[in-house]
Formats: sequence, C-alpha cells, structure tokens
Amino acid sequence: MNSPTAAPPPAHRTLVPQPAALAEAIERHARYTLGLPWGNLTSHEKLVAVSLAVRERLIDGVLETESRYRREGAKRAYYLSAEFLLGRSLMNNLVNIGMVEECRKVLEAKGTSLDEICEIEEDAALGNGGLGRLAACFLDSAATLGLPLYGYGINYEYGLFKQEIHNLQQVERPDAWQRLGRSPWQIERIERTCHVPVYGRVVMETDALGRKKQRWVDHQTIIGVPFDMLVAGFGGKTVNVLRLYAARASTDFEMKVFNSGDYIKAVEQKVLSETLSKVLYPSDQVRQGQLLRLLQEYFMVACALRDILRRHSGDLEGDYSRLPDRIALQLNDTHPAITVAELMRLLIDEIGMEWEPAWKVVTKSVAYTNHTLLPEALERWPLHLFEQALPRHLQIIYEINRRFLDEVRLRWPGDEDRVRRMSLIEEGPEQKVRMANLAIVGSKSVNGVAAIHSELVKKDLVPDFHEMTPRKFNNKTNGVTPRRWYMVANPELSALLTATLGPDWISDLDKLRALEPLANDDSFLAKLRLAKRHNKERLARHAHANTGIVLDPSALTDIQIKRMHLYKRQLLMLLRAAWQYLRIVEDGHTPKAPRVCLLAGKAAPGYMAAKKVIHLACQLADLINRDPRANKHLKMAFLPDYRVSLAEIMIPAADLSEQISTAGFEASGTGNMKFAMNGALTVGTLDGANIEIREEVGPENFYLFGKTVEEISALRQAKVLTGRPVYESNPDIRRLMDAFRAGRFNGAGEDTSWVFSTLVEETDPYYYLTDLPGYLAIQDKIDSDWKDERAWDRKCLLNIARMGKFSSDRTINEYAREIWGILPVV
Repeated sequence: MNSPTAAPPPAHRTLVPQPAALAEAIERHARYTLGLPWGNLTSHEKLVAVSLAVRERLIDGVLETESRYRREGAKRAYYLSAEFLLGRSLMNNLVNIGMVEECRKVLEAKGTSLDEICEIEEDAALGNGGLGRLAACFLDSAATLGLPLYGYGINYEYGLFKQEIHNLQQVERPDAWQRLGRSPWQIERIERTCHVPVYGRVVMETDALGRKKQRWVDHQTIIGVPFDMLVAGFGGKTVNVLRLYAARASTDFEMKVFNSGDYIKAVEQKVLSETLSKVLYPSDQVRQGQLLRLLQEYFMVACALRDILRRHSGDLEGDYSRLPDRIALQLNDTHPAITVAELMRLLIDEIGMEWEPAWKVVTKSVAYTNHTLLPEALERWPLHLFEQALPRHLQIIYEINRRFLDEVRLRWPGDEDRVRRMSLIEEGPEQKVRMANLAIVGSKSVNGVAAIHSELVKKDLVPDFHEMTPRKFNNKTNGVTPRRWYMVANPELSALLTATLGPDWISDLDKLRALEPLANDDSFLAKLRLAKRHNKERLARHAHANTGIVLDPSALTDIQIKRMHLYKRQLLMLLRAAWQYLRIVEDGHTPKAPRVCLLAGKAAPGYMAAKKVIHLACQLADLINRDPRANKHLKMAFLPDYRVSLAEIMIPAADLSEQISTAGFEASGTGNMKFAMNGALTVGTLDGANIEIREEVGPENFYLFGKTVEEISALRQAKVLTGRPVYESNPDIRRLMDAFRAGRFNGAGEDTSWVFSTLVEETDPYYYLTDLPGYLAIQDKIDSDWKDERAWDRKCLLNIARMGKFSSDRTINEYAREIWGILPVV
C-alpha cells in the first residue's frame, strides 16, 4: 500500500501529538489493553494497539467538539442511513488529524511498517455501494467544515457478503468483518441503550380528561445497544459521531418465557431479536425476510429518534413544538422512511402532543433524499407485516393518509386516479405501504442527487407530488471527499498537487483550477503520468496476487466498478471486449492501443441476470487471456470482492472510466467523480452526474455516446423491440450476436447464447444494441487518442483541475444552508 505523504492541514489543527506521546500510547495499549509487550503481538494485535492509540486523540477531539456545540447552543442535523460504507479507518484518521508521518516514524522505530499495519485492517462492512459511501463522505465533509452532523445506522455483524469467484462464477461467503473482535474504532455506549417496542396490539383507552387515546400494549421489547465511531474532520478541529446500534433481546421477556417453561421459545425469541443487526439487507424474496427488513429499518429509526429526543429534552424544557429549531432529520433514501410515523408516535403517545402540532413538528424536521428512478426500488411493505409487527404505526399511517388524501381531493375534486397514485397505501391483491410516499408527505424537503435526476423525479417518478408541493423539491448534486479519494487513495498525486499549489486545495477543491495553466507544461505532465504509472503498477500487483493475471501497466487501463445491475450495463463493456477479440483473432486486426479491461462489483445473491454477467466476464477473461493471438493486445480480469479498499487501488490507476448506464436510469453516481478527480477520462452517456461532469471538464475532455434521456423515453413509450432492428441492419452487430448464439465465447464456461436471446429476441429494456454501435465507435476514437500521449495527459490534467464542484464539502454545505439550517461551529 502506498500511504499518503501528509500535507500540512489547516492552521486550526489541535490533535497532533508528539511522537513520544504516540509511542507511549501504543506501548500502553499493547501492555494494558492487550496484555502483551509489543514484540509478542500478532500483526492484528499491533493494528489494534495503534488504532486505540490514535483513537485517544479522536476522543479528546470529540469531547472538545461536544463542549463547543453545547456552549454555542448549536442546532444539529442527524443523518439516518441504512448504510455507512466507511472502508478502513486507520489511514483515513491519520490523514485527517495530521499524524501520518509521526505514526510512520514511531512504527519504523519498532521495526514495523505503517503500510503493512494498514493493509491488515478489514473494511468496515456497514454498507453495500454508492448510498453508503456517500453517507461516509458526507460525515467526513461535515466534520471538516465544523458542522454539527451526526450519523445513525446499524452495527451489522455481517456485511453484504464476501464475494469469491469459483468456476468463473460468483460465490457468496459471510463477511464477518469483526470476527477477530470488535473494531477498535467502536466505543460501546451501554448507558445509552434504547428499548424498542415491537408486535403487540393497540387498544382504545380514555384518559383522565375523558379523551380517547390509542395505547400500544402487549408488545415485546428489543434492546438497541449503541456503538460510536468517531469521525474526524480534516485538521482535527471537529470530531463528530456516527452512532450504530446492535440489537439485543430483552432479558425480561426471555425470562418470562423461560419461567413459563418454554425454553425453546425463549431461545428462538432471543435469536430473532438479535438477527436484526446480523446482516445488511436480508433477502426480501420471502415473507420472513421482508419482516426482518421492515423490523431492521424500524429498529434503526426507533433507536435514533429516542436518542435524539433524549439529547434535546433539556433544551426544549417540555416544549416540543420547538424541536425543529433544534434538529434536522435527513432520510437517506426510503430505508428510514418509517421515521415519519415513529416520530408522530413518540410525540403523540409518549410526549402527549395533539395531532396537528405533532404533525407540524414532523414536517418541519424531516427531509428526504431520493436515490433512484426505478419504481421497483421504492420500498413497499405488505400491510399485514405492519399489522403484525408495528400495529400502532399502521394506525398512524392510516390517519396521515386520510388527512393527506382529503387535501388531494380538495385540490383535485373527482380525480380518484390521482388519489390512488398519491395514496400511502397501494391497492391490489396485496395491499402495501408506499414508503417513498410516506417520506414525501412527511418531509419539508425532497431532493434528488444530480440535476437531471432531480428533474426526472419531479417529471416522471412522482409528478403528482411535485404538482401539489413544488417548493418542496430541490437538487443536491452528490460529491465525494477529497481526503479519502486523494489523500488516502492517491498519495503520490496528492503530494504533487500540494507541492504545486500548497495544501489549501485539500479543503477547498475549487483551488485545483489553478492547475489549468500547467496543461501545456511538459514537465508537470510528465510528473502526472509518472504518478499514474506507479498507481497502475500497484494495481497490477494486486491483480496478479488475487487472480494470477499479469497486466501491462503501459497499456490503456479501462475500468468499470460498481454494483452489478443490468441498467449499469457492465454487459456493454463485455460486448466491446468480445467484438475486439473477434477482430483480433478472426480478422488479424491489430488494435491501435493495447488495453487492459477490468471489472469489479457484487451481484445481489438473488439477482441471477447480474450473476450471469459476472460469469460472462470471467468466461471472456479466461478465453482472451489464454489466447496468444489476443493477449498481447487485450487483457481482461474480474477482480473479486469489490469494496472501498479495492476502489482505492483501482480508481487512481484508471486511464478510462466506464460510466455507461442507460440514460435516465442512474440517479447520480459517485464513482464517476472519483475517477475524473484522479485523472481518468470518462466514456459515458448523458446520465446522472455524467452530465454535470461533462459540463465542468469540457465536452472535448469527455467521450460521449448513446441515446439521451428523451430519446430513451420515446423508445420506451413506443414499446417496440429495439434490439432486432439493430441486429438486422448492422452487419457488425449481427456478426457479434451470431457469435454469441453459436457459442463462440463459451470457453470453459456455460453456454453464452443467452446474450443473443436477451438482446435480440427479447425486449432489451436497457437498450444495449441501440447504443452499441456508438459505443464501439467512440472506443475506436479512444484508442486513437491514446496514441497521442501529450494530448491525453493534457485531458487528464484538465479533468483534475475542473472537478472542484464534486467535492462533498460543497454538497454538504448546500444541505446545511438550504435544508437543515445549521451553521459551522468552530
């Protein structure tokens, strides 16, 4: 691992210790926490000792930060997310508090390498993809800016899964990321345990004033135990908290059942309760999995809201109508949407507010971020699950819906179709609760995550809601943190930027614009190319160690890394590789540029179509890499177990970034930003944040192809088969598809004729063949451009220089100013 050359952080840095103090802390934790002298520790134990020593500095920082927030009476924002994809913590924390070189020297004196220690650390498996990584970037940016933002989520015992490739196919293994013990970065807060009610029934009672009240009775209790992870901003002045809850069974309930003689039932209940925080996204293909997912989301929200209300109860002095002046709640997608009903329940049932003032508090406090344009991805939970597990919440949702639909009917009398579309309850053979509708109705703000995405949310996804409350809808284009994606992932480039510009760019990415005059400086371009070369060599070492494949660092390195999904079109990249292979081995074609094609990404265990794409990628790689006619021009690999630490190796090494989703399907994307920031050129469609990236870097520095959103929409509305006409009219496409049908690429794997049937004989809903001719053409242009080394390097530099907009510092500032109403406290 290449570790960062630390640039001096801002002058307000407070947490930098003397090397002697750090050495003493490491020795102390080795001896008194782990019970051994340093020389007797295993590599993992050394990682723990170093991490605990560094964590001491974060604890000092968080105590000072909390004191500052209380002293200033700061309004706080809370980010509720089912995912926080943090990656590894040690190097990131060292960078942010300015301790990289101190730690390196201390460990060298002990005969240990900092890089080797960092490599041992497991990625914190608390997320899946872009949603969770965005949340992690946001926490980093908020702390860097001195904003009082806290994260709330679940402390999953197992992550999504560890991906292995066996017999050219994905195999899932449990991701027991804490199998060697709890992460040293987590602090258990047993005194802040929450008690969460589930199941039971609702009864009507009359209070002392003669008012009818609903009461939730005979419920069971799940215990939420919080674990804090400390989030240091760059410079170390502000350290915020990510609080993650683990589920535990209620001892009282277990003992009642146990004492009644039903030991088996007591054990079963304990297992069921604690399953809530076992696994990220249990399968929702079966009823029990759906129930678990719903309870998991509710558990997260219930713990978070109880903790938030506890924290602010003293400020409010019993007047909860002032809660929106003290807090803002941001829902990261629909997973925390039950917040709307749970906050209403707490305000009405436990605090004693009436409906109207409670609803005013909710709708002034809650905001919702939408992350998808796929209607099927908007969560809808069967009504009977609410009846079984959350009966009081279902009553509240019914009442919210009744009052809301009264407003809809008042606005559009007689339009019952609109009423059905906007209802929180979906009718049909099985009634369902529409979680996105609940989030929209209960929020003061609804934002998309890229300019085009936000427009499509208003125009296509939920047009009725936009028509009713247009001011509620807004855009907040995503961003990524420069600390992780430059300083940690690409230390050589970071050092070059700091040597050229000074350190201020690290917390103000717009300062990279000052690089533009160097686009004609051959000396600087050579340094840029050398940094890229070293990153490609590092990637080649990783690929060889994990796949046995030997990659050429001088070749054009072409990368697509993201969650496997048909709309993201990993298959399109494979079609181009197959086409190139045919041209080389059958036509004697010599490509203008040697190329290395790399893919990585996980397919959901039940998503068989995506798994077939992984299998095809491995088949093609096996076929191409074994063929001496092809492998001197083209190499290919699928790198297993995509995660943050692998992205940190792949992204800095990329020459070409594949952002090729079907236009109108990707909400934003953040991988596209990370690649461009690190000097990769983008080949992409006008989808998600690609549009804004192209506007920033300049169309001449972006390889565009494919149908637009409007053109794709017209094709979808026409409901015609799009693959076959292309197949019949284009000889090159016909030749490629016929090769798949004939089994030309089967190799050692299974039959690949499914590619022909899917794209030619079926509907091709993601328009692969429609966009394939343009994709092949633009790739030929890329090969030609690669030959002009100076021109290519110039484009790379201009990409780096013009990506300032895509810092998550800018994004989080917009949330703070325009949605949450919070200010920096520094």
